[in-house]
Amino acid sequence: MPTPAKVVVLPQEEGVLEVIDLELPDPGPHQVVVKQYASGICHSQLHQMHNPRVSPVILGHESTGIVLKVGSEVTHVTEGDTVLVTWVPRDAANTSRVPNPVEIELPGGDIAKAGNVFTWADTTISDEQYVVKVSPDINKEVTAIIGCAVMTGAGAVEHTAAVKEGDSVVIFGVGGVGLSAVVAARTLNANPIIAVDLDAEKLKFAAQFGATHTINASETDPIRAIRELTTDPDKRSMRGTPVAGADFAFDCIGLKQTMEQIVPAVRNGFFGAEPGGTAVLVGVPQTTVELNAADILVNEKKFIGSIGGSCSPDRDFRKYLEWYDQGLLDLDALVTERFSIDQINEATSALENGEIAGRAIMVF
Repeated sequence: MPTPAKVVVLPQEEGVLEVIDLELPDPGPHQVVVKQYASGICHSQLHQMHNPRVSPVILGHESTGIVLKVGSEVTHVTEGDTVLVTWVPRDAANTSRVPNPVEIELPGGDIAKAGNVFTWADTTISDEQYVVKVSPDINKEVTAIIGCAVMTGAGAVEHTAAVKEGDSVVIFGVGGVGLSAVVAARTLNANPIIAVDLDAEKLKFAAQFGATHTINASETDPIRAIRELTTDPDKRSMRGTPVAGADFAFDCIGLKQTMEQIVPAVRNGFFGAEPGGTAVLVGVPQTTVELNAADILVNEKKFIGSIGGSCSPDRDFRKYLEWYDQGLLDLDALVTERFSIDQINEATSALENGEIAGRAIMVF
């Protein structure tokens, strides 16, 4: 029996987001139908809204909810379970099955397509690989952002970069993903933790989450400021000068300018005796990038990517919920705005205009 749902749809042609009432089909063998409590509103959806498309699109990729129906082959959740929905397979290392893309028939017969999941809806249907069972006692609103923002930012620090105690870290862009990276760096006892942004209020907010230093890139050269904060007189470069630069630099924005800044922001190596720093791309890029290959070669620096924070949701979501319970990850402060589904155009406009200090969510 189909399940009624209210879903945000991005039309194929230019236009505002539409909220449409429709019916979701019964789940296939590996699918789960989830009635949702809340969904994150992620900046990467703006890229989808501005990019060309060949069909209507359904958006969103992080949420909390309760299972309504399960397919015949689903074993890890059952009706009534509380779950987090995410866009990263919950256990990719132990499954060879590739989930099918989600397609939903709209009233009138058009087919709307999603990426891995869609969560800008009061009810969703997805492959079971994107549904993670959690305790029914969780906060059912603010934990919605674990499925992307927290996982992407914190995981990049913890898993992709493997930051250790005492490592110096710089984070470009302190929205929801960047703030999650700050939290992970603090939890791992990195020092210093340097936040870089163009917005003074966001930088003050980052200090509340554990940034030890902040740099307003609209007022000063961030590379020079980073080098001044990280100069180590006990380490020498090839030229005999003190080494300066962070051990790790994270770009949580993905702009051409910031992608090109994270390599010079990390320290030089020294002929294999001391490796160079690592620049980590976390934000979703929309352009090509020019890197100084000689700097990377001679100074043994690394430029690497981090998709979904290199996370395994079955393993990591439980830990991030524990961080929240222990007061290490203040999701109540990180979620700064709440919108209803009918306010989705207002929400995306606020996000695009830089008016969301932390992370916005849609509450159903």
